[in-house]
Amino acid sequence: MNKRILIVKTSSLGDLFHALPAVHLLKTGMDAEIDWVVNDACAPLVECFDDVERVIPFPRQNLFPNLAGFLSGLRKERYDLVVDLQGLFKSALIARMARSHKRIGPSFHREFSYLFYDHVAAERNKERHAVDENLDVLRFLELPTEPVEFPVTFPSSDIPHSTSHILISPCSRHAAKNWPVERFAAVGTVLHEQTGADIYISGVPQDFAVCKKLESLLPRGSVRNLCGKTSLVELGGVLQAMDLVITVDSGPMHMSAALGTPTLAVFGPTDPLRVGPYGSQHRVVRRAEPGKYSKADLNSILEVTTVDVVAVAEKMLA
Repeated sequence: MNKRILIVKTSSLGDLFHALPAVHLLKTGMDAEIDWVVNDACAPLVECFDDVERVIPFPRQNLFPNLAGFLSGLRKERYDLVVDLQGLFKSALIARMARSHKRIGPSFHREFSYLFYDHVAAERNKERHAVDENLDVLRFLELPTEPVEFPVTFPSSDIPHSTSHILISPCSRHAAKNWPVERFAAVGTVLHEQTGADIYISGVPQDFAVCKKLESLLPRGSVRNLCGKTSLVELGGVLQAMDLVITVDSGPMHMSAALGTPTLAVFGPTDPLRVGPYGSQHRVVRRAEPGKYSKADLNSILEVTTVDVVAVAEKMLA
């Protein structure tokens, strides 16, 4: 009989993809079936993760009326192992409420969450990528930490295969990570003129004004604005059809990188060593020296020029 493992990783978009390699190696290393607790808004996304048997949606926005139903689903199975890869009080409490005799928490735990674990996977070490942090649980269990893979399958999009495609995702949730829309437009214009590629724009509904402005600055007839028009699952299908994705430090960046689509990320104050696109086929453009800027510095990303980004994009497309 296969072992059964519960993963608790409720958010955010990029963090879900950072956890995928560890989950895959847990499944293969322990010959296990995987259940996953995730915020209900991201449940359809996690259902696309190849290794997940059952998704347990956490009703984050409307918890108390739905708490009984959530607990019923959570405690439906008895687990050989529960792994909390979120490391917060809420996620640790969920891990404790699940039916299991063994709970492991991450090295990056916070909010006294370690009090709910039977074991912590490793000592804290933030000088590495988030993907590698998640792999601590494999080291703790003395299981292989390679190969690092992101098994996910999205439905195919309606993107035609007859031409090349470049997607620009210009927005993140934090102003310090956003590059000026005019510079994205300049990059898209040059690449369209050089390659004839169609330009796609992605964003959530809150990004409508920025994406609309970007659309207006790009050559007419070359652009398709998808802002607010795709679900997370549909966006995955679009990203996997692209020849290049140009973005900032954001959730779509991590989605694109996990799918293996060549991803060029413009970085400012955040550290690509920890949260950059994972994989040798991707590139980061960042003028700031490591440690030079704090996360509060709103200007560091402005040091990256359109010439910088175009030069890297040309090499990637070649």
